[in-house]
Amino acid sequence: MRILVTGAAGFIGSHLTERLVADGHFVIGLDDLSTGNLKNLEKVSGSANFQFVNGSVLDREILEELVGKVSYIFHLAAAVGVFNIVNKPIESLITNVKGTSNVLEVAHSNSVPVFLSSSSEVYGKNIADKLAEDSDRILGSPTVLRWSYSEAKAIDESLAYAYFVEKKLETRIVRFFNTVGPRQLGAYGMVVPRFIQSAIANEPITIYGDGNQTRCFAHVFDVVDAVIAIAFSDKSIGKVINIGNDFEISINELAQKIITETNSKSNVIYVPYVEAYGLGFEDMERRVPSIDLIFRLVGWKPKRDLTMIISDISKEMSGVD
Repeated sequence: MRILVTGAAGFIGSHLTERLVADGHFVIGLDDLSTGNLKNLEKVSGSANFQFVNGSVLDREILEELVGKVSYIFHLAAAVGVFNIVNKPIESLITNVKGTSNVLEVAHSNSVPVFLSSSSEVYGKNIADKLAEDSDRILGSPTVLRWSYSEAKAIDESLAYAYFVEKKLETRIVRFFNTVGPRQLGAYGMVVPRFIQSAIANEPITIYGDGNQTRCFAHVFDVVDAVIAIAFSDKSIGKVINIGNDFEISINELAQKIITETNSKSNVIYVPYVEAYGLGFEDMERRVPSIDLIFRLVGWKPKRDLTMIISDISKEMSGVD
């Protein structure tokens, strides 16, 4: 199959691209390299089954040219990271909403199925146990820029679902909960690589807030397994599906586990949200996915635990094969 992956040089996008090429597909990778990195694609750069295009999903001409050559689209291109969203809200909103609108319009014109990557951010401040796909969204004020990403991804989902219902475009929507692993950067606020980088250097690990907030972390290799299973199943057409690990841990416990696993001498320091993100920032105290639906549809559940995640990221940062 000939496949377009937008955001191919990004964290999840590059791992997905590698997997698709390994499975025998021809992949066109589109990325503007704003947050992606060509180094992430080194393993496929010499493959006859891979073509890289430096461009943006905001460019309709490029999309029309590329979509006309493929029979499936994985749309992963997006503005990501809390720091990016807070510091560049206009750019982030335009990239996420207009980019997705462009992909869906061109896909519909060419009758090409779309796999849309969304985010657990759509749930906002809902801290219920095991957030299911039909759980309510609870958001703060639109003037709190923290929620602009949530709004944008919800609009993306609504657009994709509308194309499925009204235009009969084959769409699948997934909500990624915290996905971590090799190639992920801490520069955009991603907590696990940021903590591990500090721990390896025996530098203080900085926690924003009091550290009592809890999260669940899934290994990117598990996530790619889930993406492949969903993308090529007839059972997932028109569905919104959570992808994540439901093992819950506090940020304080995460920091201590990373210190232990890396034999680090780091201590933990705390920085108020206002110093890290500015006035009015709001965070979620808890975010735990229900992964019942994905198991029912395609039989997927995570296989790799947090210890393996820490080990794989640590090895990459330390230059260990």
